[in-house]
Amino acid sequence: MIRTTIALLGLSLGAACGGPDIRFAAPASVPSERIASVYDRIEVIQVGLPIYATTEEIVFQDATGAITPTEALWADEPARAVTLQLSRDLAALTGALVAPEPWPFRDFPDAQVDVRIEDFVATAAGTFVLTGQYFVAPEEEAQGPDRAVRFSLSAPIVGEAGPRAIAAARNAAVTQLAQQIAANGLR
Repeated sequence: MIRTTIALLGLSLGAACGGPDIRFAAPASVPSERIASVYDRIEVIQVGLPIYATTEEIVFQDATGAITPTEALWADEPARAVTLQLSRDLAALTGALVAPEPWPFRDFPDAQVDVRIEDFVATAAGTFVLTGQYFVAPEEEAQGPDRAVRFSLSAPIVGEAGPRAIAAARNAAVTQLAQQIAANGLR
């Protein structure tokens, strides 16, 4: 915990000295498992994030619960990046045609996935925490019931708790979310 706080403090002080903004992207990965979906075409609605996570600054929650910016920046707007990753991961997991809103194809999607995140933060405990609720709304009643499912996920921040490790942990947590949605919401 102390090592994490010191690493983030060092990053903050280094960024305060000026110079160009340094941005960190969550590394792309492709889930290797397959989870069958009852839907062939899935639209992912823009992910809703808590206010502290909507800015380009990577934030950190210390042991007291305070959430503060680290001075490091995400490479992309967080809601857009998470929406794109969820779309990519759900497509890889299910084999379905998945796209973020607005739906770019002529035929309507068979279902919409709407994710609303409550916690989206790196913590002093050495994890990236992702909690909230997702909703799956089929286009037609015959395709199954509407679903509303709460989730609480975390991924370890591996190694030195700097922005690169936080971005990798964020990526892992979002992939876990895609796996949960595919297994519990799209079958």
